[in-house]
Amino acid sequence: MSDTAKRQLPVWQESILLVVTAVVMAIIVKAFFLQAFYIPSESMEPTMLVDDKILVQKVSYWSGDPDRGDIVVFDDPGGWLTDTESGEPSNVLQRGLEMIGLFPTGGHLIKRVVGVGGDTVQCCDEQGRLQVNGEPVDERYLLDPSVNADTTFEVEVPDGYLWVQGDNRGNSADSRMHQGDPGGGFIATESVVGKAWLRVWPFKRIGFLRSPDTFESVPRS
Repeated sequence: MSDTAKRQLPVWQESILLVVTAVVMAIIVKAFFLQAFYIPSESMEPTMLVDDKILVQKVSYWSGDPDRGDIVVFDDPGGWLTDTESGEPSNVLQRGLEMIGLFPTGGHLIKRVVGVGGDTVQCCDEQGRLQVNGEPVDERYLLDPSVNADTTFEVEVPDGYLWVQGDNRGNSADSRMHQGDPGGGFIATESVVGKAWLRVWPFKRIGFLRSPDTFESVPRS
Protein backbone atom coordinates (compact mmCIF):
# COMPACT_ATOMS: atom_id res chain seq x y z
CA MET A 1 0.00 0.00 0.00
CA SER A 2 1.39 3.40 -1.00
CA ASP A 3 1.91 6.28 1.42
CA THR A 4 -0.80 8.26 -0.46
CA ALA A 5 -3.38 5.56 0.18
CA LYS A 6 -2.40 5.38 3.83
CA ARG A 7 -2.85 9.12 4.27
CA GLN A 8 -6.23 9.35 2.54
CA LEU A 9 -9.02 10.37 4.91
CA PRO A 10 -12.31 8.49 5.13
CA VAL A 11 -15.14 10.07 3.12
CA TRP A 12 -16.98 11.27 6.25
CA GLN A 13 -13.86 13.03 7.55
CA GLU A 14 -13.25 14.67 4.17
CA SER A 15 -16.86 15.85 4.13
CA ILE A 16 -16.55 17.41 7.60
CA LEU A 17 -13.28 19.07 6.59
CA LEU A 18 -14.88 20.54 3.47
CA VAL A 19 -17.87 21.87 5.42
CA VAL A 20 -15.66 23.41 8.11
CA THR A 21 -13.43 24.99 5.47
CA ALA A 22 -16.45 26.41 3.64
CA VAL A 23 -17.88 27.86 6.87
CA VAL A 24 -14.56 29.43 7.85
CA MET A 25 -14.18 30.97 4.38
CA ALA A 26 -17.74 32.32 4.52
CA ILE A 27 -17.08 33.91 7.92
CA ILE A 28 -13.88 35.52 6.61
CA VAL A 29 -15.70 36.87 3.56
CA LYS A 30 -18.46 38.29 5.78
CA ALA A 31 -16.00 39.87 8.20
CA PHE A 32 -13.74 41.53 5.65
CA PHE A 33 -15.26 41.60 2.17
CA LEU A 34 -18.99 41.10 1.53
CA GLN A 35 -22.18 40.75 3.54
CA ALA A 36 -25.77 40.22 2.46
CA PHE A 37 -28.64 42.41 3.66
CA TYR A 38 -32.29 42.94 2.80
CA ILE A 39 -34.19 46.22 2.66
CA PRO A 40 -36.84 46.23 5.42
CA SER A 41 -38.58 49.57 4.84
CA GLU A 42 -39.58 52.18 2.26
CA SER A 43 -37.02 54.76 3.43
CA MET A 44 -34.68 54.34 0.43
CA GLU A 45 -37.26 54.31 -2.35
CA PRO A 46 -37.02 54.61 -5.31
CA THR A 47 -33.36 53.52 -5.21
CA MET A 48 -34.19 50.44 -3.14
CA LEU A 49 -37.52 48.76 -2.57
CA VAL A 50 -38.81 46.74 0.35
CA ASP A 51 -37.35 43.19 0.36
CA ASP A 52 -34.59 44.00 -2.14
CA LYS A 53 -31.57 41.83 -1.40
CA ILE A 54 -28.19 43.55 -1.62
CA LEU A 55 -24.52 42.85 -1.12
CA VAL A 56 -22.52 45.33 0.91
CA GLN A 57 -18.79 45.55 0.22
CA LYS A 58 -16.30 46.54 2.91
CA VAL A 59 -13.14 46.99 0.85
CA SER A 60 -13.83 50.66 0.02
CA TYR A 61 -13.53 51.66 3.67
CA TRP A 62 -10.40 49.72 4.56
CA SER A 63 -8.31 52.84 4.09
CA GLY A 64 -10.86 55.64 4.06
CA ASP A 65 -14.21 56.83 5.31
CA PRO A 66 -17.55 56.98 3.46
CA ASP A 67 -18.02 59.85 1.05
CA ARG A 68 -21.02 62.01 0.23
CA GLY A 69 -23.48 60.15 -1.96
CA ASP A 70 -22.50 56.67 -0.71
CA ILE A 71 -25.31 54.41 0.46
CA VAL A 72 -24.10 52.80 3.66
CA VAL A 73 -25.29 50.11 6.04
CA PHE A 74 -24.56 50.91 9.67
CA ASP A 75 -25.20 49.65 13.19
CA ASP A 76 -28.08 51.16 15.12
CA PRO A 77 -26.62 54.14 17.04
CA GLY A 78 -29.33 53.67 19.67
CA GLY A 79 -33.10 53.57 19.26
CA TRP A 80 -33.25 54.13 15.52
CA LEU A 81 -34.50 50.69 14.51
CA THR A 82 -38.21 50.07 14.22
CA ASP A 83 -39.79 46.67 14.91
CA THR A 84 -39.91 46.03 11.16
CA GLU A 85 -36.26 46.85 10.60
CA SER A 86 -34.99 44.85 13.58
CA GLY A 87 -36.56 41.56 12.47
CA GLU A 88 -34.68 38.36 13.30
CA PRO A 89 -34.32 35.21 11.16
CA SER A 90 -37.33 32.99 11.66
CA ASN A 91 -35.59 29.64 12.27
CA VAL A 92 -32.34 28.04 13.38
CA LEU A 93 -31.14 27.38 9.83
CA GLN A 94 -31.61 31.01 8.83
CA ARG A 95 -29.83 32.19 11.97
CA GLY A 96 -26.89 29.93 11.17
CA LEU A 97 -26.72 31.13 7.57
CA GLU A 98 -26.94 34.74 8.75
CA MET A 99 -24.05 34.19 11.14
CA ILE A 100 -21.75 33.17 8.31
CA GLY A 101 -23.09 35.80 5.90
CA LEU A 102 -25.12 33.54 3.59
CA PHE A 103 -28.56 34.83 4.64
CA PRO A 104 -29.59 38.47 4.11
CA THR A 105 -29.83 40.04 7.53
CA GLY A 106 -31.79 42.88 9.08
CA GLY A 107 -30.95 44.57 12.35
CA HIS A 108 -29.07 47.40 10.62
CA LEU A 109 -29.99 50.66 8.92
CA ILE A 110 -29.30 51.81 5.39
CA LYS A 111 -29.18 55.47 4.34
CA ARG A 112 -27.35 57.81 1.99
CA VAL A 113 -24.44 59.91 3.25
CA VAL A 114 -25.10 63.61 2.57
CA GLY A 115 -22.56 65.11 4.97
CA VAL A 116 -19.13 64.05 6.24
CA GLY A 117 -16.93 65.36 9.04
CA GLY A 118 -16.51 69.13 8.87
CA ASP A 119 -19.47 69.70 6.51
CA THR A 120 -22.27 72.15 7.21
CA VAL A 121 -25.54 70.61 6.02
CA GLN A 122 -28.62 72.78 5.73
CA CYS A 123 -32.15 72.39 4.50
CA CYS A 124 -33.21 74.03 2.43
CA ASP A 125 -32.69 76.77 -0.15
CA GLU A 126 -35.56 78.64 -1.85
CA GLN A 127 -35.96 75.80 -4.33
CA GLY A 128 -36.20 73.17 -1.59
CA ARG A 129 -32.71 71.80 -2.25
CA LEU A 130 -30.29 70.51 0.36
CA GLN A 131 -27.20 72.66 0.84
CA VAL A 132 -23.78 71.32 1.77
CA ASN A 133 -21.12 73.89 2.68
CA GLY A 134 -23.34 76.53 1.13
CA GLU A 135 -23.66 74.71 -2.20
CA PRO A 136 -27.18 73.59 -3.24
CA VAL A 137 -27.29 70.05 -4.61
CA ASP A 138 -29.76 68.52 -7.04
CA GLU A 139 -30.62 65.12 -5.58
CA ARG A 140 -32.11 63.41 -8.64
CA TYR A 141 -32.48 60.15 -6.74
CA LEU A 142 -35.21 61.47 -4.39
CA LEU A 143 -38.64 59.85 -4.54
CA ASP A 144 -40.46 63.15 -3.99
CA PRO A 145 -38.26 66.29 -3.96
CA SER A 146 -41.24 68.43 -2.97
CA VAL A 147 -41.20 67.07 0.61
CA ASN A 148 -37.48 67.68 1.12
CA ALA A 149 -38.03 71.07 2.75
CA ASP A 150 -40.69 69.81 5.19
CA THR A 151 -37.97 69.28 7.81
CA THR A 152 -35.63 72.25 8.17
CA PHE A 153 -32.27 72.11 9.94
CA GLU A 154 -28.68 73.31 9.91
CA VAL A 155 -25.92 71.16 11.39
CA GLU A 156 -22.15 70.97 11.39
CA VAL A 157 -20.96 67.38 11.15
CA PRO A 158 -18.23 66.54 13.70
CA ASP A 159 -15.03 64.86 12.53
CA GLY A 160 -15.41 61.10 12.53
CA TYR A 161 -19.15 61.28 11.97
CA LEU A 162 -21.69 61.31 9.11
CA TRP A 163 -25.04 62.90 8.41
CA VAL A 164 -27.32 60.43 6.63
CA GLN A 165 -30.74 60.70 5.02
CA GLY A 166 -33.08 58.39 3.15
CA ASP A 167 -33.99 58.90 -0.50
CA ASN A 168 -37.67 58.80 0.48
CA ARG A 169 -37.53 62.03 2.47
CA GLY A 170 -41.22 61.85 3.36
CA ASN A 171 -40.82 58.45 5.01
CA SER A 172 -37.34 58.11 6.48
CA ALA A 173 -36.46 58.28 10.18
CA ASP A 174 -32.89 59.39 9.49
CA SER A 175 -30.44 61.91 10.97
CA ARG A 176 -33.03 64.69 10.72
CA MET A 177 -35.44 62.84 12.99
CA HIS A 178 -32.86 62.05 15.67
CA GLN A 179 -31.38 65.48 16.29
CA GLY A 180 -32.78 65.41 19.81
CA ASP A 181 -31.11 62.08 20.63
CA PRO A 182 -27.85 61.93 22.62
CA GLY A 183 -25.83 61.57 19.40
CA GLY A 184 -27.55 64.52 17.73
CA GLY A 185 -28.49 62.42 14.70
CA PHE A 186 -24.86 61.88 13.67
CA ILE A 187 -23.48 58.45 12.75
CA ALA A 188 -19.97 57.43 13.80
CA THR A 189 -17.90 56.31 10.83
CA GLU A 190 -16.76 53.31 12.88
CA SER A 191 -20.38 52.08 13.03
CA VAL A 192 -20.53 51.71 9.24
CA VAL A 193 -20.61 48.08 8.12
CA GLY A 194 -19.98 48.80 4.47
CA LYS A 195 -21.10 50.35 1.20
CA ALA A 196 -24.12 49.13 -0.76
CA TRP A 197 -22.58 47.55 -3.84
CA LEU A 198 -24.86 45.16 -5.71
CA ARG A 199 -28.58 44.41 -5.80
CA VAL A 200 -28.89 40.65 -6.24
CA TRP A 201 -32.67 40.26 -5.94
CA PRO A 202 -35.23 40.58 -7.46
CA PHE A 203 -33.74 39.15 -10.61
CA LYS A 204 -35.20 41.78 -12.93
CA ARG A 205 -33.53 44.56 -10.93
CA ILE A 206 -30.08 43.02 -10.48
CA GLY A 207 -27.39 45.65 -10.85
CA PHE A 208 -24.56 47.61 -9.28
CA LEU A 209 -25.36 50.48 -6.92
CA ARG A 210 -23.16 53.41 -7.84
CA SER A 211 -22.64 56.69 -6.02
CA PRO A 212 -24.03 59.66 -7.99
CA ASP A 213 -22.11 62.78 -9.04
CA THR A 214 -24.53 64.92 -7.00
CA PHE A 215 -21.93 66.22 -4.57
CA GLU A 216 -19.00 66.79 -6.95
CA SER A 217 -19.47 70.58 -6.90
CA VAL A 218 -19.59 70.80 -3.09
CA PRO A 219 -16.57 72.76 -1.80
CA ARG A 220 -14.29 71.33 0.84
CA SER A 221 -15.24 72.17 4.39
